[in-house]
Amino acid sequence: MSFDFAFALQIVPRVLQGIGNTILVAIFSFICATALGFFWEMLRRSHPFMRPITQFIIDAIRSTPVLVQVYFLFFVLPYYGVKLPAMFVGIFGLSFYFSGYISEVFKAGIDAIPAGQSQAAQSLGIGWPDTMIFVVAPQMLRNVAAPLGAYSVSILLSTPLLAVLGVPEMLGSAFDVASETYRYAEPTFVSGVLFLLLDLVAVAFIGRLERGLGLVTPRP
Repeated sequence: MSFDFAFALQIVPRVLQGIGNTILVAIFSFICATALGFFWEMLRRSHPFMRPITQFIIDAIRSTPVLVQVYFLFFVLPYYGVKLPAMFVGIFGLSFYFSGYISEVFKAGIDAIPAGQSQAAQSLGIGWPDTMIFVVAPQMLRNVAAPLGAYSVSILLSTPLLAVLGVPEMLGSAFDVASETYRYAEPTFVSGVLFLLLDLVAVAFIGRLERGLGLVTPRP
């Protein structure tokens, strides 16, 4: 069966029906992953007793395939009476998985700040939570902006994994077309091209945002 370009163009609107869910899942997953990753890092630094426990949790998250985690939430938990909506499982699964990596981004960003900043705040009587939020976090932004931007794109490109849950994102819409027409090359190709275009737009937006915030140092 040869590739039919006319059919590929014909199904573009159908595949695009899932772009809203793709963007929605990507945005909410990134926000939640960033918040949870920051929480892991703050918990790791909160007390020496919590450091090995939090490190074990982070390593466990990073060492388990994201698809295994999503499958566990969607297919295993119902055996124990916990049934969650597919969209929620998708957002939570991606958020939980990428939070392990983003926590390491925050760790590197904080470690790059001179220790004297925290010591000066503590000498002024500022508590540890306020020191981390109002002294360390603003300075950390420059260090973590680029890696966070990269992970936001990685989350976007991971949304097709949710097609296995029946979430109607772009690859899921393409699978629907394929199951109806028994043609798989064209829907897969169309979804790949659309993801490429969406990725290029996201990269351009992130780069412009970084330049707008003054987080990119101009090259000589």
